[in-house]
Amino acid sequence: MSTVDLHTLTGAYALHALSEEERGEFERHAADCEACAQEALELSETAARLGLATTMTPSAALKSRVMRQITTVRQEGPRGTSPLRSPGGNRARRLSRWALAACLAGVAAFGGTAVWQYDRAEDAQQRAQQAERSTDAIAAVLAAPDARTRTAELADGGRGTVVVSKSRDRAVFIASDIASPPEGKVYQLWFDDGGTMRSAGLMDPGRTARPVLLEGAVGGASGMGITVEPAGGSAQPTSSPLALMTFPA
Repeated sequence: MSTVDLHTLTGAYALHALSEEERGEFERHAADCEACAQEALELSETAARLGLATTMTPSAALKSRVMRQITTVRQEGPRGTSPLRSPGGNRARRLSRWALAACLAGVAAFGGTAVWQYDRAEDAQQRAQQAERSTDAIAAVLAAPDARTRTAELADGGRGTVVVSKSRDRAVFIASDIASPPEGKVYQLWFDDGGTMRSAGLMDPGRTARPVLLEGAVGGASGMGITVEPAGGSAQPTSSPLALMTFPA
């Protein structure tokens, strides 16, 4: 087998699709080829992550279609006389079409839900990062040297406290003893810009006692309000406010 052929076997190696002889030959080649070794490692790690996901058996039609497409894609070797590295040391090639098709076959073998599970994990990680940033911003407002608070009774018997920091130009709302909103409804917060209400975000219906960072800068707002709105929020208040609170001086 030529060196050019060996360069195209990273995908098949990662998916254990080589014969014993081919596998041994590729491993000897990869011992001296950093680009192939790295690529095979990355593909193997991807296959392992897919394998750890909760899966279900794909339909016979899906697997047959993928396997049929593999046979119609021509294998593409590296281009040029130096396919492994650019002058800067970076890899100068991409996965061959054969390797990509092999990866797709691997996904089908692991199950049709593997990619979905991976995407869900990515989404969960992004949400966790966003929550962490929000928590940091809330803490910064509460700990600001110029933080000022104002507390008021809510129409449903609960209490609401707003904390404002002019130096950070942000505000935090904290509710206590507030009932969950009616089904299909949500609590929406508003900035009071001289009588004009500007949306400041929604409260999580399942976590009404959690501090909320009002969306957007305080700017010239003189206070805030809270109303009950349809799920998803409204452009302008559609109900009487549970409370209108003037910001502390």
